[in-house]
Amino acid sequence: MSKEQKQCCKKTSIGGQALLEGIMMRGPKMTAMAVRNPEGEIVIEKFPTESVVRGKFFKLPIIRGLFGYIDSMKFGSKCLMRSAEISGLDEAEEEIEREKREKRLEKAKKNPRKVEKIAKKQAKEDKKREELVAKATAKYEAAEVERASMAEKLESAKQKLADAREGGADASSVARLEGEVASLERKTRKAEERANEAKKTIKNPSMNALMAIVTSISMILGVVIAIGLFVLLPTFLYGLAAKYIGFLNPENPTARSFVKSVFEGVLKVLILVGYMGAISLMKDIRRTFMFHGAEHMTIFCYEAGLELTVENVRKQKRFHPRCGTSFLILMVLVSIFISFFIDPLLSLAGITEATVKLYMLIRAGLKILLLPLIVGLGYELIKVAGRYDNIVTRIISAPGVWLQHITVFKPTDDMIECAIAAVKEVIPDDGSDNW
Repeated sequence: MSKEQKQCCKKTSIGGQALLEGIMMRGPKMTAMAVRNPEGEIVIEKFPTESVVRGKFFKLPIIRGLFGYIDSMKFGSKCLMRSAEISGLDEAEEEIEREKREKRLEKAKKNPRKVEKIAKKQAKEDKKREELVAKATAKYEAAEVERASMAEKLESAKQKLADAREGGADASSVARLEGEVASLERKTRKAEERANEAKKTIKNPSMNALMAIVTSISMILGVVIAIGLFVLLPTFLYGLAAKYIGFLNPENPTARSFVKSVFEGVLKVLILVGYMGAISLMKDIRRTFMFHGAEHMTIFCYEAGLELTVENVRKQKRFHPRCGTSFLILMVLVSIFISFFIDPLLSLAGITEATVKLYMLIRAGLKILLLPLIVGLGYELIKVAGRYDNIVTRIISAPGVWLQHITVFKPTDDMIECAIAAVKEVIPDDGSDNW
């Protein structure tokens, strides 16, 4: 890199997420999605970055990490669902279902009773669909009325603000009107989002309802499975192994706590790496991981101060210290460190394996209660690693970078084009993305 390029290097707060056939980039002011549709065209959707307004307490270190993680999960799921619609995945699934119905009907033609049964079932489904369309249409019409009303109020507030400024109103009155306009702008955007969501539901109400249910169930199951795999399973396996392997159960309480934490920690790392490695073998997931690579490389290109072209992006590294994969492995490592103190704390409280039969269950429960702390600490570490570049941050980033070898793949040029299109939409003119 030349001297001139080094001088314009920067750290940005812009971050992204790989989607289905596209990428989402989130800047301080704007958020954009660039997704390829079935015709191969890049569809760009952008909207103001919504920051959840919270009190000072929720912005404290560690606390902010937990709520930031929850917000990212919710927002990321929304973007994934939208990318499925743009890329034609919803329509493809509907087409597959239609083909299955036709095949069942074809097979049943020899049996009149079966044909009648299928026809009745289809009629029932059609009636249900009509009801859902009617409900969705009513919801859309109500949302449109709300949107129009909010837009009218916003225009009126803007006019009042303009009149106040021209009429030389005092600063407090102008500030009050500015606050009113800002509030109405947020409410108008929300009303527009609700109207757009309701409009999309009319097209395929059953699929949209199903997607929402599936997403909710997936998130709940994800949390349950994560707790089972990373909290309960390692604890159970340690208890089982310690009965038969002597050195896993030393008499010294401090040594036992250390061995237990290391044993469970190694298991957690193996489970995480094994899971990531297994899903990376799936064709669709592998493509998403390639978009993941395009996201990282484009951010690096922007931070290097280079023109955002496919050629320049192609030269960049694909492993980024602020990656979500790094965050996952950091949470596992933080949990190992915190686990070391659990046994001494329980011992101080008078709870030991000798005195309480459900000791392992209590210990696992305490680990679950400490999950918010683990998430918060992981967030702070990833934040530091992304902001600074020194020996300490490189050590912090190293495990995540290693794991990224199985979650971040080299992208194709058309994937890089999506990433460039998305990031260009969110770069602010005032440099407010400087980290």
